[in-house]
Amino acid sequence: MIPLIHLKKQFQAVKKEVLKELEEVLDSGQYILGPKVKELEKRIAQKLGVQEAVAVANGTDALVLTLEAYGIGKGDEVITTPFTFFASAEAISRVGATPVFVDVDPLTYNLDPKKVEETVTTATKAIIPVHIFGQPADMDDIMAIAKKHELFVIEDACQAFGADYRGRPVGSLGDAACFSFFPTKNLGTLGDGGMVVMSDPDLADQIRQLRTHGTNKKYFHDKIGFNSRLDELHAAILLILLEKIDGWNEQRREIAKRYKESLALAPHLTLPQEKADRTHIYHLYCIGAKNRSDMMKSLEKQQIHSGVYYPCCLHLQNVYASLPYNKGDFPVAESLSATLFAIPMSPFLSREEQDQVISALLESGEEDR
Repeated sequence: MIPLIHLKKQFQAVKKEVLKELEEVLDSGQYILGPKVKELEKRIAQKLGVQEAVAVANGTDALVLTLEAYGIGKGDEVITTPFTFFASAEAISRVGATPVFVDVDPLTYNLDPKKVEETVTTATKAIIPVHIFGQPADMDDIMAIAKKHELFVIEDACQAFGADYRGRPVGSLGDAACFSFFPTKNLGTLGDGGMVVMSDPDLADQIRQLRTHGTNKKYFHDKIGFNSRLDELHAAILLILLEKIDGWNEQRREIAKRYKESLALAPHLTLPQEKADRTHIYHLYCIGAKNRSDMMKSLEKQQIHSGVYYPCCLHLQNVYASLPYNKGDFPVAESLSATLFAIPMSPFLSREEQDQVISALLESGEEDR
């Protein structure tokens, strides 16, 4: 079976380096917020061109702690996309605020800035654009809207480490940015992990306090916080992968280029579009098809794994039934949920495996005729 993501191959490729680093951590006796975590924070801040980076337990916590640090809560609204993983909206609800959804651009699948400003109210406090599947959102337009209305912008960059927008790294574009190091992410560890980056030292200090039960001094607590810390073992692994991420991202882009060239003339498929002023790192390579279910079944028969991202828009989730949304409110996002599916994408996807995927997709089009 050709998997969506070659996780086993990826970690086998760095197994010796990882084991050596893990042994060093085990021998150190420092397992929580130790020197590896500090080094990772420093190196990621340098790589992204920001002043501060704060490691936390996972990408969801990164969003929650950032919202909490900004004082966003009950009675506040935060604008985001309905076409994303649940955590983007869940974090807003977790701090007591209300997610306000805006439809997406049909080409990039990211927040449509033209629709964002129409949604701003006196209760709006922030915007969370999601760099979906690894392509940056239209950040200049979003930042202009935020500046006009005095809103915070928190990048949900959980799928986009290493992408850039008009020559600037994702993570340096908003007031703060959140990353996930879940294993399937393009930069992922052997478990959960996350990070918040920013150039505001006060915000960084607040998040550091929140991640350790609201304390700056052990056993003395100034606020109700969280237990959200990155393990030293995960930091050690991420330091190794950080050295390889640019090369791996480039391999993803090469595979995406080959997919595009080989499938461009297939009338039954809609391919992802990359805007010229940004770098898409293809955390996922999602294509569209009206007969998605049949195509996925055909791929499965040929031992090719595929997956749907995302089968139900957030405004239609049962948990948000109390919000004033109905089916049809966000036609672009809903259309994507009905037609998009991911095909195998990984730096470790062999040429032969790429050929198999391409052939299977082309053949499925012939079957429809």
